[in-house]
Amino acid sequence: MFAAQRREWLLKRLAQNRQIIVKEAAKELNVSEGTIRTDLRLLEEEGLLERTHGGAVPVRAGHQPPAHAMPSRGELNRQEKRAIGRRAAEMVRSGQCILLDASSTVFELARCLSEYDYLTVVTNGLAAAEEVGRNPRNNVILIGGILRPGSRTVEGTLGRGLLQEVHADLFFTSSEGFTVETGMTDFSPNEAELKKLMAANASQVVALLDHTKLGRRSIVTSIQAKDIRTLITDAGADPAWLKTLGKIRVIVADVPAGEK
Repeated sequence: MFAAQRREWLLKRLAQNRQIIVKEAAKELNVSEGTIRTDLRLLEEEGLLERTHGGAVPVRAGHQPPAHAMPSRGELNRQEKRAIGRRAAEMVRSGQCILLDASSTVFELARCLSEYDYLTVVTNGLAAAEEVGRNPRNNVILIGGILRPGSRTVEGTLGRGLLQEVHADLFFTSSEGFTVETGMTDFSPNEAELKKLMAANASQVVALLDHTKLGRRSIVTSIQAKDIRTLITDAGADPAWLKTLGKIRVIVADVPAGEK
């Protein structure tokens, strides 16, 4: 069954039963629960249903689809970013404390995390906070700072005191570019400085970078290459270039055939 057929089936089931349960739909369609969750997210973006913890229901009167309108960069390489986000979610365990930056790639990870319970998520991304907070069992903490004009991102180091008290298991972050020599680089010095603080209080730093970010650099370094434990990228990455990363663990996330 192709992705479009599967989503049509889900809409018919919703019309008949007034709800969709992820586990049941995955079993009937013989696909993974992650695939069904992805379908539901896409259908919600189109305003065709409203996701709940573990499933979906018809759209309520007055309900607005989640504001997925990240900055324009969020539309670039979106399929690859979604694949990277789903692969990153496999590293998360219920009950962990994790840090999320406000990048469009990390946002795709956040969209997966409402299915996890008892997470403590600390982030400077308003959209990411809303996604994780869909599950009332999760604890979401916003880092204080200055709202970047035209975005849903909080910048600056006003949250320094909070971050110094946080001991996170994982920090998921992206950037404008990454090279071994310059590390992860960004355009905004304020954004880079905040990421440095977040990285300093995490046991592991996980870089989420689609292939277009590799081998390029921006203005200011946020995370040094030596501080990155794992890099998750997509199949467009140059295998020869990836071999130059030394001790950094590399994970290549594939875009499902139904989304290509």
